Amino acid sequence: MAAAILLRLRMEEWRWLILAVALVWSAEALNTAIERLSDAISVEMNERLRFAKDTAAWAVFVAIIASAVIVLTVFVPRIVRLIERP
Repeated sequence: MAAAILLRLRMEEWRWLILAVALVWSAEALNTAIERLSDAISVEMNERLRFAKDTAAWAVFVAIIASAVIVLTVFVPRIVRLIERP
């Protein structure tokens, strides 16, 4: 966020960054909910619960990758323009 302020991002770019952060936080919240619910159902190893936990963790990973792509598409062009300035 500090880089966004320093680079004076446009409102549209801020929206993308906010979406990226919200995407990861939402995925992480759902992952935590699934893990807690699974643990409340059974503390013993259960293949179905393990699959649910693994799938939720995978969803967080996908959200992080998508957010990284968003961040790169917002910041890289700005940084390239700064480097190319005479």
